[in-house]
Amino acid sequence: MTTPKYSSEPITVKITDMPIDERPREKLLQRGAEALTNAELLAIFLRTGIKGKSAIDLAKDLLEDFGDLRSLLGADQQRFCQAKGLGDAKFAQLQACVEMSRRYLRECLERGDTLSSPEDTKNFLITELSGCSQEVFSCLFLDTKHRVITFDKMFFGTIDSANIYPREIVKKALQYNAAALILAHNHPSGIAEPSNADIQITKRLKEILGLVDVRVLDHFVIGDGYCVSFIEEGLI
Repeated sequence: MTTPKYSSEPITVKITDMPIDERPREKLLQRGAEALTNAELLAIFLRTGIKGKSAIDLAKDLLEDFGDLRSLLGADQQRFCQAKGLGDAKFAQLQACVEMSRRYLRECLERGDTLSSPEDTKNFLITELSGCSQEVFSCLFLDTKHRVITFDKMFFGTIDSANIYPREIVKKALQYNAAALILAHNHPSGIAEPSNADIQITKRLKEILGLVDVRVLDHFVIGDGYCVSFIEEGLI
């Protein structure tokens, strides 16, 4: 009697073997991108898996390896290309996708319409500042109708602080003939809770800019994929 042989290799379910409505691409087309998990979105980007792993399995492994989607998207070229199944071509493609997202959100704010969507503002600032390894203090300068004039990353610091110079912000506001502005900075720790120093500098900037008739409309603190508004928290 012949003893049956069993393979020790893990069984890989190919995406083409999955029910059509469970395949990432078809699921996206039928239900929208928001219905997909991070692994499913990443699988669409990867397109193919590697030997013994489908694109979804590879995507899950990569997310576990990097910790989360933010860390994967923010990885430098060397770290990114060290991961199995990735390489220079994928790194270039991913960076192009990230940059297109930034430019799309920037155009949403700079298309000349009055700034009226807090969500568009938040999404833009999160895309610009979330994941930065150092603290970056920025200003979104607006005209009298609250249309975006420009976004300026003004001060760069360390992992936990940045020196802010009110005089430079006033100079930029006058240079752009801004009537109002929105302040924003990130916390590299990923925790978007305003510190006492954040509150104090906001009050100081509001007073100084008020002397030249420039209003501070809000201050956003950017954390790990989310942000906190001073207006919504009653801090300004």
